[in-house]
Amino acid sequence: MHGPAHTVLSGLDGIRSGLEDLYKDLHQHPELGLREDRTAKKAADALRESGFEVTEGVGGTGVIGVLANGDGPVVMARADMDALPVREQTGLPYASSVSVTGPDGAEQPVMHACGHDVHVTSLVGCARLMARAKDAWRGTFVALFQPSEENGDGAEAMIGDGLTEKAPRPDVVLAQHVLPYPAGYVGTRPGPFLSAADSLRVTVHGRGAHGSMPQSAVDPVVMAAMIVVRLQTVVSRELAATTPAVVTIGSIHAGSGPNVIPDSAVIQLNVRTYDDATRARVLRAIERIVRAECDASGAPKAPEIEKISSFPPTVNDEDTTRRVAEAFAAHFGDDAHTIDLQTASEDMSELPQAFGAPFTYWGIGGIDPEVYARAVEHGTVAQDIPVNHSPAFAPVVQPTLDTGVSAMTVAALAWLGT
Repeated sequence: MHGPAHTVLSGLDGIRSGLEDLYKDLHQHPELGLREDRTAKKAADALRESGFEVTEGVGGTGVIGVLANGDGPVVMARADMDALPVREQTGLPYASSVSVTGPDGAEQPVMHACGHDVHVTSLVGCARLMARAKDAWRGTFVALFQPSEENGDGAEAMIGDGLTEKAPRPDVVLAQHVLPYPAGYVGTRPGPFLSAADSLRVTVHGRGAHGSMPQSAVDPVVMAAMIVVRLQTVVSRELAATTPAVVTIGSIHAGSGPNVIPDSAVIQLNVRTYDDATRARVLRAIERIVRAECDASGAPKAPEIEKISSFPPTVNDEDTTRRVAEAFAAHFGDDAHTIDLQTASEDMSELPQAFGAPFTYWGIGGIDPEVYARAVEHGTVAQDIPVNHSPAFAPVVQPTLDTGVSAMTVAALAWLGT
């Protein structure tokens, strides 16, 4: 390995121990979306120590750090900060025992079950290395720490709080995510990478009655059941077999007792698609089926279809991704791959869209390579490898952190390296 990446990454040995300590600290002290005060302060302090111009409190808890180093491109690197309401079951010595009071007043455990602590630590490491080796690159490096990715409102909050005025316009935006692949793995993918996600709440209205007198009722439970069954045909019968999409019914609530036909039923569902045309088609089909089943049942009132949350698809710019993939191949060799489509979703793409900038988003592995290899050998990857959002998800510290720091640094230097 030669050139700017070699020069900048030669400092990694000197900061590795501190990064590992930071990662374990963040893992032990997870914070939910828009409450990431401690995490944001850690990131902001690290940037200031490295000479960045820092703006805090963007969109609530977002942090922007700018390191100008002469004429050249502007590269923005993004990391998300928030954790999840999950009780950790990893057994790690630095496992989270944090609980907070939820909106309903009940105790809510919190865990970094998605690996955002890896993302924060990796970007802090990249920022430190870039600041210590300014002779190796020219341009402006922007480190952006985003709140509330899990709720899908963090990017929007930063944009609404004047992000495009508070940060220089980037020529490219970079982001990464730790995934259940072997640690040391890096994977890029041009074009569609992460799915769009739309969560809907459907309320169907019937007419309540005694359980022994169904002839006097319009049963919303049967109505909901027919809708659930019919929705299974949207993907299997309305889309081509080569068009990926998922429709999942996650929740049905109706009634209060076995002998009472209720007035209404509530269905909650989630849709995953990879392009705007498929997304629109699936959402139209869902609305058509819901309304038709209600009409067929003689519902006394039209159904209510509400969008609970929405994530855009993550579609990587092809030229940008190709440039990063070539840099990864040169640096990581056989550990650089083309990654599969992922059914997870993100709001990161809203940030570059606000600036009108191209972006690419890639994956890194976080699973012990030996554990992963054994699972592959036995055909038990789905059973033995915890995935993101699992209470058992725990990326190994190394080589995950080294890979995350190196990947972000190599990608940034594909534009900034002199």
